Amino acid sequence: MTVQEKIELIEEIMDVEEGSLSEQMQLADIDEWDSLSTLSLTIEMKQRYQINLTTEMIKELKTVKDICDIIPD
Repeated sequence: MTVQEKIELIEEIMDVEEGSLSEQMQLADIDEWDSLSTLSLTIEMKQRYQINLTTEMIKELKTVKDICDIIPD
């Protein structure tokens, strides 16, 4: 999976406009990065990749790139 495909998946999870996110963006600056988005990310990672995101792992996510890094290629 390319970085662009990962970003598109994150945009889908956060329900934001396509092309609105970049790797360098801080999650704290994205209005849609909220508890619903974190729950959606957790579910998506479990269903697609069998990855269990812990609360600690989610707390360490600071940028869109951090999320991209946990999505397998």
